[in-house]
Amino acid sequence: MSNDPILLFLHGIGDGDQDDSWKISATEALTRLGYPDLDTVRVIAPKYAHALKGWDDKVPLPGVTIKQASREAAKTNRRDFERRMGAVEYRLGRHDRGNGQPGGDALIGVAVGLPFFRQAHNYLKNPEIRAQVLTRILTRLPESGSLVIVGHSLGSVIAADLVRRLPVGLDVVGMVTIGSPLANGTFDVDKLRETLKEPPINLGWWVSFWNAPDLVAAHRGVSSVFPWMVDFRIDTKNVGTQAHAAAEYLSNEAVAAAIGFALFGSRSKELAGIDKGLDIPVDQIENMALVALRYAHLTKMRMEGDQQDRFAGALRHVQGTVIEGIRRRNDSEDRGIPYAVARLAFDLSDPQVTVPEPLPSSHMAKDEAAVLLTILAAENVIRPFEISISKDKWQEAMKDLTAEMGLGSQYGVDIFAAAKRAQEALSGGVNWVKWGVLGAGAALIVLATGGLVLAAGAGLAGAAVITSALAAFGPGGMMGGLLTAGTLLTAGGSGLALGLASPGTTAATLEAVVERQLAIAILRQSQDLEQDPAGWRVLAETEIEVRREYERLDEFSDDSSPALKELKRKIQTIERALKYLKDNGLEPGNTSSIPDHTG
Repeated sequence: MSNDPILLFLHGIGDGDQDDSWKISATEALTRLGYPDLDTVRVIAPKYAHALKGWDDKVPLPGVTIKQASREAAKTNRRDFERRMGAVEYRLGRHDRGNGQPGGDALIGVAVGLPFFRQAHNYLKNPEIRAQVLTRILTRLPESGSLVIVGHSLGSVIAADLVRRLPVGLDVVGMVTIGSPLANGTFDVDKLRETLKEPPINLGWWVSFWNAPDLVAAHRGVSSVFPWMVDFRIDTKNVGTQAHAAAEYLSNEAVAAAIGFALFGSRSKELAGIDKGLDIPVDQIENMALVALRYAHLTKMRMEGDQQDRFAGALRHVQGTVIEGIRRRNDSEDRGIPYAVARLAFDLSDPQVTVPEPLPSSHMAKDEAAVLLTILAAENVIRPFEISISKDKWQEAMKDLTAEMGLGSQYGVDIFAAAKRAQEALSGGVNWVKWGVLGAGAALIVLATGGLVLAAGAGLAGAAVITSALAAFGPGGMMGGLLTAGTLLTAGGSGLALGLASPGTTAATLEAVVERQLAIAILRQSQDLEQDPAGWRVLAETEIEVRREYERLDEFSDDSSPALKELKRKIQTIERALKYLKDNGLEPGNTSSIPDHTG
């Protein structure tokens, strides 16, 4: 028997589409996307329009065959389901549950009682008719294999009612509902909402499409009652009853993409285009991404059990979006994709695909690595996800990273030791590994200076390069956080001082920046590297700007003013940093801080 999925189409009210005209719309949309047509697929489309009008032979309601998972198994199933849903959402676009229409629920509730909707009323209120319909569908299905369910209108209600009554050996690859009224309380047949509080263990994923002009969908999807699934909005030209028609939905390419993916898998042209990559060197942005991803993978190897599973799921999403961001950036600059980057590409919309691991990082000079690795040690390399991981695991992974980079494992030890000494010197600053403090604050500093910080941060990669990269990656992900943090730590002009002194920059953000700057200076000293005088200058200029702001506000403000307290905290942090640098011979002009290479 073939392992290819079977397509089960469940119709709504009416005559049951005796000619299967829905297949024409679906096939045309699938072929437009490059998928095979439905003639290559085994299709089961039961006709139960007559059964919805009345029951002939009384049959028992088919029992529930798919039991609820136990507590731990349910937790694992939910996580796996959400991983698959994330992959589908990545492929199809952003979830849009809709807001509903005022009076929509009441209108649908009244409509179900009208003669035109008698079939829907019968299924919801007559147990014999419901049992007859479900039995008729189940008798058409095999005992094992893979199934893709497409349910339209009342057929979506039947699909949700059916999924836990399927044969145990029959797995649902994906379920696509269109024009569904399930969000309306009238359609909560036999407490379906309670029954499906968690995704069934036999269900791969479930997406539902609602058409904006469709009165039955009432301008919303069904995730308001089944929050573990995903809704998508489509907009068609037709209105009225035509907007609700199965053909209207199935001719839409977004709906076809979901059905095609369930039946045939990925058809990613973009991925194929960068599959092999080019034999060209990586640039600074690409290298930052590769090192960060390598560090994340090395950290994952230090974990086990549930924590490793969750981290791997987060890393999968981060890697997919980072590589896609590089592709977009390089396309906009007419730059090819280096092999080292291209080999990490995979289809994020395919939840079963293996995620390629980055190769061991290439050698980097110690002075060049200081800023990048300090940022990696402090920032969240799986942003926007947050998972609490012991510092020991991060540190061991950093030792592995610096060893394979030819820097020696001691370099990795010194990175975290420098961080600790910086934190102790500032005493009262933010926790070194408190994620997001600098990442969120960095973007605000860029805004506060009107982009002056980017122009001043040429030490990282240059203003134009940073601006282009931020446009491709966005500010919210792992690369956006690393880029903005790196820019702040390499900026040497007055723009950073103004940004840090700005009332819009919190004391916590300033502490995070200063702490990292101080850690870099300490790391350079421990590794016998020449100091960067820009760090001292930025601190000195920032102190001047903060004191000016304090004097301006102090004249008229209350002593208990929160703004003054923030400024005092900033001044104290900078004073402590400058004192540490001076006490340890790290201020500019101190020859003891310059390594002697003459011997």
